[in-house]
Parts: sequence; structure tokens; C-alpha cells
Amino acid sequence: MTISEVQDSIIEEFSLFDDWMDKYNLLIDMGKELPVIDPKFKVKDFLIEGCQSKVWLHPDYDGKIITFTADSDAIITRGIVALLIKVFSNRTPEEIISTDLYFIEKIGLRQNLSPTRSNGLLSMVRQMKLYALAFNAKSN
Repeated sequence: MTISEVQDSIIEEFSLFDDWMDKYNLLIDMGKELPVIDPKFKVKDFLIEGCQSKVWLHPDYDGKIITFTADSDAIITRGIVALLIKVFSNRTPEEIISTDLYFIEKIGLRQNLSPTRSNGLLSMVRQMKLYALAFNAKSN
């Protein structure tokens, strides 16, 4: 699936619910399905700055694609990072760098998050794109 197809499937999944409490429950379920991050990556080096909750994000680059693993100490935030991993993981640095994340607005996520969670979301996206930029620069 392309990144756009993944975003479209997320939009479709969230459109099944009208109520934001149901959408939060979907986010929580996604967070529960997030694979466990290796405890050795739950350190300051992989902690995302700008998040109210603790969020650890680890990139693994094999020279072609980046695979992300993550964890958070907050259930909603864990669901948010699970969504971002669904979109960005197993992609080339170029794909990640050039992606327009339209699903965030389309599902109403940003508008339905507290300001601190919204800032955390932006920090997660920025960190994933920074990793992609660094790996892209390293490759060239």
C-alpha cells in the first residue's frame, strides 16, 4: 500500500464512528496493538521533546527503508503514535519526507486533541521526518 492508501484506509476506519468517544476508543485499541518497543530504546536519546506524555520513538534504517517502533506512558498518545507508525513505517526516507499527512485533518484528530496532545502529535511527526532527513542525507 502507498502512504496515500494507508491514510485513506485510516480515514475510512475513523469515518465509521460519529462520536469522538468512539474514535478515542479506536485510538486506544490501536495503541494496544502497537508492538512492544525494545526496553533498551526507552531511554532519553529516543524520548520525543514537546510531548506532555513520555513518547519513545526508535528508527531502524536498513539502507532502504525506515522501520519505527515506539511506546508511550499514555494510552491515547500510544494510539496516536501507532497511527503515525502505520503511515510512516517501512517507507523510504524520501517517501516520509515528501508525504503530506492529510489524514490528521480529515479524521478531525488535531481539532479533538488538547493543545498539549496536539503539540505532541506535531512533535512526533517532526521527529519522524527528521529521522528520515538524517537517513536520506547519510545515504547520499
